[in-house]
Amino acid sequence: MAIEGSANMIGYGLAAIGPGVGIGLIFAAYISGVARQPEAQSRLQAIAILGFALAEALAIIGIALAFVL
Repeated sequence: MAIEGSANMIGYGLAAIGPGVGIGLIFAAYISGVARQPEAQSRLQAIAILGFALAEALAIIGIALAFVL
């Protein structure tokens, strides 16, 4: 039984790489967009925060499933 729990946590650790990379790409694009057009900062910021929340939700769902399963 302990081996299954450990496998779940290893699987979650590997699965957390995706949202981590996604969040990095979201904010890299946000910084690039603001650097090109500073007047669009407020609109880009809202989109970046929404993207961050959606990507982070994947990680939160993953950790919940790792503990449940």
